[in-house]
Amino acid sequence: MNAPVFQQKYRKEHILVVDDFPDNLFLVQSILEEEGYEIAFAENGWDALELIEQFPPTLVLLDVMMPGMDGFEVTKRIREHPKLPFIPILLITAHDQPSVVQGLDMGADDFIRKPVEVDELLARVRSLVRLKHSVDERDQIARQREDFVSRLAHDLRTPLVAADRMLTLMQEGALGEFSPDIKEILATMGRSNHNLLEMVNTLLEVYRYEAGAKVFNFSVVELKNLVLEVIAELTPLTTEKGLALNFDYDESVPRFCSTVLGDRMELRRVLTNLVGNALKFTSQGSVNVTLSNIERESENCNFWVSVAIQDTGCGISPVEQQNLFERFRRGSHKSSGSGLGLHLSRRILTTHQGSIEVESHLDVGSTFTIYLPAHLEQQ
Repeated sequence: MNAPVFQQKYRKEHILVVDDFPDNLFLVQSILEEEGYEIAFAENGWDALELIEQFPPTLVLLDVMMPGMDGFEVTKRIREHPKLPFIPILLITAHDQPSVVQGLDMGADDFIRKPVEVDELLARVRSLVRLKHSVDERDQIARQREDFVSRLAHDLRTPLVAADRMLTLMQEGALGEFSPDIKEILATMGRSNHNLLEMVNTLLEVYRYEAGAKVFNFSVVELKNLVLEVIAELTPLTTEKGLALNFDYDESVPRFCSTVLGDRMELRRVLTNLVGNALKFTSQGSVNVTLSNIERESENCNFWVSVAIQDTGCGISPVEQQNLFERFRRGSHKSSGSGLGLHLSRRILTTHQGSIEVESHLDVGSTFTIYLPAHLEQQ
């Protein structure tokens, strides 16, 4: 039995039937083609996966019991494939309830028992085809929304940059001297414009990550030096608020123990955001940054560099902590920003195979700790 070859553009719903018995394939083909579906076949799991990668079908009808690779393994590999769109999977099984449970746990969407009844098969196929269209429409709307926001943010950035430069020139006296009242107004406008520009830049970075368009420049980074740079940059904020900004690091620790492999600018963005947040939400007391090493078991690394940013600020409620790293999740504090900074920080750290944790108590303070795998080649 020769299977029709899928084309890149389809006029009909195309269904891939996977079964190692030709009689079963012929039966399903007869039922589905009578209803106007376009059918392709595979007699084993390997051929099915190859065909799915080349031409993802609308739906997969998958026999559970096949030699070499059973339907459970095929289902698992389809669901774990990073580049495949959502494809509904209908398992065909002659077994009892435990096999059905296993298949659904692997990622299948529905099942049907042998011997197959025509009306039941068609009903389940129609249901899963509707599910496929619904998911595709949802994903398309999401992509369009994200593309719109990305384009909008990009278009907003150009006039904001121009306004920022003009306000800077005016504050520096390039256009003449202004009265103290006008200077104060210009300073307020400059801060507001700068904050808005930062928010737009962060939004663009978030969508670059989510669109897979972010380009990284990985190199060996001395995290101690990077922390010192960020502290030096943000120290003026501590002077304005009367806060102490402290850095604790064991000088006896070998240099390589604070070295990581990563994109220096992206890691700087994370540290600037976390230390800046600590200063923003702390009205009195101090912000303490501690760099240290820990051992923790992991598939990638057992020796880690940690940076803890501890403040004596207002703290974060347990309810807010649950969604703290989701995008656009603003806190209840009056100084809360756009809700993008922590989300982006976690995305950056995940890309670096690292992580971030928070411990916080209301009216006591918060501690954000980032973990990055140490780069030990210099040892």
